[in-house]
Amino acid sequence: MEKRFWSKEEKISIITEVERSPTIVEVLRKYNVGNSMYYKWKRQYDAYGESAFENRHYRTNPEIKRLEVENQRLKKLLAEKELENELLKECLKKKCR
Repeated sequence: MEKRFWSKEEKISIITEVERSPTIVEVLRKYNVGNSMYYKWKRQYDAYGESAFENRHYRTNPEIKRLEVENQRLKKLLAEKELENELLKECLKKKCR
């Protein structure tokens, strides 16, 4: 199968047509677009709007990548501390009774 490159306008028109159509499968077959490709486009469109499909060929800033990793680590740490806090509260309730 030949690799197909879709323009920004084509992607947006397919997304809007799917939103108006009662069945997604028919529209995707009409344009010969795979489900995973459509949902990738939809996720990008929902997150960034039309600017998601502009041609940007540059790498992610290493500082941003580092901050994203640190952010994930801190979120995990916070979740663990909240769970620990809840367990301690339950333990105190049981001892007070």
